Amino acid sequence: MLGGEAAAVVAGMLPVVDAGMLGVDEVVTTRRGKAIVSVLALAAAIGAAVLARRGRDWIADRFRPSVADVVVPIGVLAVFAAAVTVILDAWELSNDVLNVLGTPDGRTVPKLMVTGIIVVGGYVLTSAIRRLLDDLIGNSDAVTEHQREVTFRLSQLVVWILAVITVLGVWQVNLEGLLIGAGFLGIVVGMAARQTLGALLAGFVLMLSRPFEIGDWIEIGPDGQEGIVKDITMMNTRIQTFDGEYVMVPNDVIGSQSLTNRSRKGRLRLEIEVGVDYDADVDRAVELADDAVDDIEESLDVPSPETVIKHFADSSVVLGVRFWIDNPSARRRWRARTAAISAVKNAFEEAGITIPFPQRTVGGREDGGRDAAIGSEAPVPEAAGGDE
Repeated sequence: MLGGEAAAVVAGMLPVVDAGMLGVDEVVTTRRGKAIVSVLALAAAIGAAVLARRGRDWIADRFRPSVADVVVPIGVLAVFAAAVTVILDAWELSNDVLNVLGTPDGRTVPKLMVTGIIVVGGYVLTSAIRRLLDDLIGNSDAVTEHQREVTFRLSQLVVWILAVITVLGVWQVNLEGLLIGAGFLGIVVGMAARQTLGALLAGFVLMLSRPFEIGDWIEIGPDGQEGIVKDITMMNTRIQTFDGEYVMVPNDVIGSQSLTNRSRKGRLRLEIEVGVDYDADVDRAVELADDAVDDIEESLDVPSPETVIKHFADSSVVLGVRFWIDNPSARRRWRARTAAISAVKNAFEEAGITIPFPQRTVGGREDGGRDAAIGSEAPVPEAAGGDE
């Protein structure tokens, strides 16, 4: 196999490894000194990992980002390897570890080195893919942030799968049995996690169909969640409601219900209902409502406001005042509704048009042994054979 051949080449290039060639155990003989050396080695390794981020930016600015992608992980891996070697040598455990890892062909150390090279190569390749995606489609309006992130995650998954297969080849693991076991495991996991897999597939569908994006104002279902999309993952969508709550909705739930996107077109039509008295001039009321709404700041000129006669109510003729706003959001919607209601009310008051409230007229009739007066009983004739 390719991995085994690489390990053989590295083995031919390496000299015989002497487990105690550092000589740390000869310099530090007390347990306290060994403990101090171990702590210092661990601190150096952790410090290298912490400083790697700053060093990455510095190398990327001084040279090239690709150089930083290669140098930083190799440097961190080398520091960790050196720290482990120092600790093992200080506690005289190098020979024991090599005996445990030893193989008849003596290629354990080369295999470990090839494995480390593959791991670093996978990390470098995924970083290069991330930078390539940012350069190619980072400023494209046709590809959303969610689609770019999903594309990177899929590419990252493919790279690490290939890296794992290569590492297994280096260690000469039987892939046929492993693949058969993975197939049976996949069937069991698929049956046990149908809902999770459904959410995952729904995440791919959302990525391709793009019904909404981060920052859109959506409503899920006729009586479902409503709010602003804050994050989209492969498994769920996070929404911030107008009450300030964060709601996590599985993607399969979104895919199985109706979805309303109020931000997609960049504008939203609002409607308020107002009733006018039956004695009022309805045409005049329609004209006043149109002019009142047209004057508010939030209303768009195109499409222009429109008032329609909707239906007859118990005490009024109901008008529907419709107008449009741009860049819709919950705050703009309520602010526009409030301004429109105030403007229509003031216009009707100035024109003397009454907005009636529900009224009920109560009357009576002379029937069933009752007087015309409401609620009074008619006198009942005295029965024959009264008191003597």
